[in-house]
Amino acid sequence: MAELLETIEIESAPDPAAAVIWLHGLGADGNDFVPVVPELDLSDLPVRFIFPHAPMQPVTINNGMVMRAWYDISDAAIRREDDPGVRASQENVEALIDRELQRGIKSTRLVLAGFSQGGAISLHTALRCTKPLAGVMALSCYLPLAECLAAEAAVANRTTPIFMGHGLSDPVVAHARAVESRELLRKQGYRVEWHDYRMPHSVCGEEIADIASWLRSILA
Repeated sequence: MAELLETIEIESAPDPAAAVIWLHGLGADGNDFVPVVPELDLSDLPVRFIFPHAPMQPVTINNGMVMRAWYDISDAAIRREDDPGVRASQENVEALIDRELQRGIKSTRLVLAGFSQGGAISLHTALRCTKPLAGVMALSCYLPLAECLAAEAAVANRTTPIFMGHGLSDPVVAHARAVESRELLRKQGYRVEWHDYRMPHSVCGEEIADIASWLRSILA
C-alpha cells in the first residue's frame, strides 16, 4: 500500500498552477534541493515545489546502515536492482501525484524531478504514469528496471519531455551508465534533452540555469 510521504513545500509565487515533485538522492532528505528554488528565479511563474523525504531503510552497500533511500543498492555498479523497492517508491510518488491533482494541479502542469536515486525513481514512475505529465527531470542518474520499460510504458507519457543532466566525472553513477539509459530511451522514441557538465556527482550553476530554462519552456 502506498505511503503518503512527509514533504517540504515551497511556492515560487502565490496561487501555483504548476507543481514539481523533486526527489533527493540516497542518504539525503527533502531539504537537499530546497536551496535551489530561489536560484531558479521563477518568481514570475507560480510553481509549488514538493520535496518528499524517502522512507528510512537499510542499504546493503552501506553495510546495512539505515538511511533515507528510495530502494536498496547491493553493488557499486547498480546492476543487481531492487525491483520491489523501486516499485514501492513508484507507488509512493504516484500517491503524491494524486494529491496534487486533488489540490487542483493538472497532470499536464506537473513535473517529476530527482537527483541520483531520486532521478531514477522519477524516470521510472513518469514513464509508467497513466496521466500525461508536463515533463521529467533526471539528474545524475540512470533508468532502473530498463528491461521492463517497453512492456510497462504508459501511452500517456510517450511524448513527455525528458531532461537528463550528468557529470562527466561522476564517480557514483558512471557517465557511461547514464548514456546507456539515454540511448535506450531514444531508441524507444522518447524525447530526451541531454546535458553534460564538468562536475562529479552533484549539480552546478550551469545545470541550474539549464533547469530553469527547461522548466520555463514546459510550464510557461
